[in-house]
Amino acid sequence: MSQKRKPKKPIAETFGVTQLYRMFPDEESCWRWLENLRWGGTPVCPHCGSCEEGDIKPPPPSKPHHHWCKPCRKHFTATTGTVMHSRRRPLQDWIYTIYSVLTARKGVSAMQLSKELDCHYRTAWYMLHRIREACGSGTFTLSEVVEVDETYIGGKEKNKHASKKLKAGRGTVGKIPVLGMRERSGRLKAMPVAAVNKVTLQGLITDNVEAGTTIYTDEHGGYEGLAGLFYGHESVKHSVKEYVNGLCHINGVESVWALLKRSIHGTWHHVSPKHLARYVNEASFRLNEGNVSIDTIERMESLVRSIVRTDRLPLAKMTADNGLSRHVQGVA
Repeated sequence: MSQKRKPKKPIAETFGVTQLYRMFPDEESCWRWLENLRWGGTPVCPHCGSCEEGDIKPPPPSKPHHHWCKPCRKHFTATTGTVMHSRRRPLQDWIYTIYSVLTARKGVSAMQLSKELDCHYRTAWYMLHRIREACGSGTFTLSEVVEVDETYIGGKEKNKHASKKLKAGRGTVGKIPVLGMRERSGRLKAMPVAAVNKVTLQGLITDNVEAGTTIYTDEHGGYEGLAGLFYGHESVKHSVKEYVNGLCHINGVESVWALLKRSIHGTWHHVSPKHLARYVNEASFRLNEGNVSIDTIERMESLVRSIVRTDRLPLAKMTADNGLSRHVQGVA
């Protein structure tokens, strides 16, 4: 008897930069695409939420795409209230940046983007950080089988300038811990943490992993007691060179750390503690939306929907201290 062939996995439809500009040849096509993703055809005022028939006045020829809300008497566009609010670059540049962030396996640097968009480095840097902010707007929980692990991001003490050395040891000294939780199906949640103690780690796990889930970890002491929190918990003992024990392993989430560190070393080069969370958001989003069966345009649409759901990100808020810098300096 002939054996049945396994059905082939669907292959995503991808396209290059030349086709991207055929899809979005001008600003008008970019605006139509963005408005359709945000409103689905019927403009809704982001200031008051009014969507009554006749409340929204069509944009005049002198101000295309600028709608007028009669109840609150304010102008708005499809970018109002989002991370693209008060943008100065054309929408084409934003769409190209979104495409680059999603299709570059190890990310894109602000220096490279500034050359491709013919803009200042600071402009490209600001655009990328606002997109990274939107990458972290997803709200979902993990279930079934989840691998949990932590890594450390930062430079080695021996490579630092003498004035910046903490002189407090080696290893993880001066580095930022990042916690990662990844389903066996591929979805990932990762974030920097101030400490890797039991309270911090298990608090984040209970917030992001559904009860009844099987959790696989290493033998770190911060994971002890997970079985008492309505989870199935098994661990591998790396200290005795045990990396796989039946179905128990954390190779999936460790592969995330390998790719994240390659992005830092090869593309971003330096990641500030105050911006580390956004870089982790970008890497997580790219992995979550990078399934081989998801078309490139669908991945772009998913990111744009996250962008329009994310509030404005002023420069002062973006560059504000988040407390992790004190951790690097040995204060926290």
